[in-house]
Amino acid sequence: MPINTQTLNTQTLGLRRKAEKLAQPYPTLLAEAERVAAVVAQGVHGRRRPGQGETFWQYRQYHSSDSAQSIDWRRSARGSQVYVRETEWEAANTVYFWRDGNAGMNWRSSDRLPTKQDRASVLSMALATLLMRGGERCSVLGESERPRSGRVGLEHISMRLANSEGALKSIDASIPAHARLILTSDFLDGAEAWRARLAKLSARPAKGVLLQIIDPAERDFPYRGRVKLRMPGSKLLEPLIVGRAERAQAEYKEKFELHCEMMAQTARRLGWPLIVHTTDTPPNTALTALYVALSGGEGL
Repeated sequence: MPINTQTLNTQTLGLRRKAEKLAQPYPTLLAEAERVAAVVAQGVHGRRRPGQGETFWQYRQYHSSDSAQSIDWRRSARGSQVYVRETEWEAANTVYFWRDGNAGMNWRSSDRLPTKQDRASVLSMALATLLMRGGERCSVLGESERPRSGRVGLEHISMRLANSEGALKSIDASIPAHARLILTSDFLDGAEAWRARLAKLSARPAKGVLLQIIDPAERDFPYRGRVKLRMPGSKLLEPLIVGRAERAQAEYKEKFELHCEMMAQTARRLGWPLIVHTTDTPPNTALTALYVALSGGEGL
């Protein structure tokens, strides 16, 4: 089927504008959330923290464990306290994004809601905007030739995120050691499958944050009467017909909650923060949680 380039570009621009609108008020949201104190010093700046470097970071009082060479004698001479001069850790991080492209992600239970894929793209773009403002380099896992920064880099990454095929094979793409990853999916293909994938990534070593996007109907199963259920993207499987959907609701919700708990346990065991977001809730809440979770990790 031929691709309408104009339509594709229009859709990408629409998602990009949503992401920019979401990221714009973020410094205020961050202040209201938790102020990731030692990480974010001025606005949105993911790299600032004490460490090796040449840029001045802050003065602090001398401790017995500090070496004499670390004392700033000029500052200490101004008063009765002895001060140490700390420099800023300056190594920029590389953050890789992956947004699942399975057929189930391109679904919504209501025209009033975005598809899971669109919400995942917008949140990924918004987070990339924040990180790249702070000097980080970003890339789309398995689809970008190299990590990028700056405004031109952001446009490139946004285009990739909006139109990404999100193939599972991209997770196995080559990445540098200790890179940070943002993996976004509904994770409905089984906790066992994701345990194997995350364990493989953790062994490389690379870690990051998982963002689970759920449609509210997948969580609540709000159907009544006779319902025909189809597997998204599959033309071979016959639809499942449920005669009295309301009778199946309790069992469905129990199994869905069990799956989510297994996924959460898998993430905790392997050290990957898991953020769950439903498409009927404000995206800025998920963006705040994403940024805080990523900032709390090593190097950010």
